[in-house]
Amino acid sequence: MRRFLRDHSLSLFFLVIFLAALVGQAIAGYILHNEDATAHHEQTITLWRYIVSSDFGNAVMENWQSEYLQFMLFMLATIWLIERGSPESKEPGKEGTETLKEQRIGEHAEEDSPDWAKPRGIKTFVYSNSLLIVMSLIFFGSWFAQSVTGWTEFNAQQTDHHEQTVSWLGYIGSADFWEATLQNWQSEFLAVGSFVAITVFLRQRGSPESKPVGAPHDATGVEG
Repeated sequence: MRRFLRDHSLSLFFLVIFLAALVGQAIAGYILHNEDATAHHEQTITLWRYIVSSDFGNAVMENWQSEYLQFMLFMLATIWLIERGSPESKEPGKEGTETLKEQRIGEHAEEDSPDWAKPRGIKTFVYSNSLLIVMSLIFFGSWFAQSVTGWTEFNAQQTDHHEQTVSWLGYIGSADFWEATLQNWQSEFLAVGSFVAITVFLRQRGSPESKPVGAPHDATGVEG
C-alpha cells in the first residue's frame, strides 16, 4: 500500500483535492440556490435534489469541457508548433509526428513496448492517437452535457418568467450559451499560452514542468 501511494501520489493528490473542490462547490451552490429561492418566495430543495439538477450539472460541465479542450488543443499544437526556450515545446526542427524509429513503432519497438505499438496497422494507428481520442471524447461528451443542462436551466428560467422556451439547437446558437462557453475557453487559452511563455525565463527547482535552474533561456524541450 505504501508503494502504491508513493507511485501514484501525484494523481491521488489531485483526485483528493478535485473531490474536495467538487463537494465544496455543491454545498456552496446549494446554499446559494436556496437563498435565491427564499428571496423570490419559491420552494427550497434538498442537497441531493440540487446535485442532480441542471443548475449544478451545467456549472460542472462548463468547466470540464473547457479543461479537456485545453488538453486536446495543446497536444495537437505541440506536434507542429514550436516555442523556443520552453520545456513544453519540442526543439526547433523536430516538428511533426516523428519517425517510426523515434516513436519506437513496429520493428523499432522494444521488448517492453506496449503490444499495440508493435504491429503496423489500425491497432497501432489507434494507439498512436489514443490520448487525443480519449481527451476528445471527454471534451465532446462534457460539451454536450453542458449544452443539455444549460438548455434545461435556460428553459426553466424562461418558464418562470412566462417567456417562450427554445429548442436545443436554438439554445446552442444563443448568446447565453456562447457567453458562458467562451468565458471558460479564453481563460484556459490564456493559462496555457502564458505558462508556455513564462517557462522560457522562469524556473521551479525540482519540477519536471520547469527547465533546470541553470539551463539557458533558449534551451528548448529540456525539463527538470
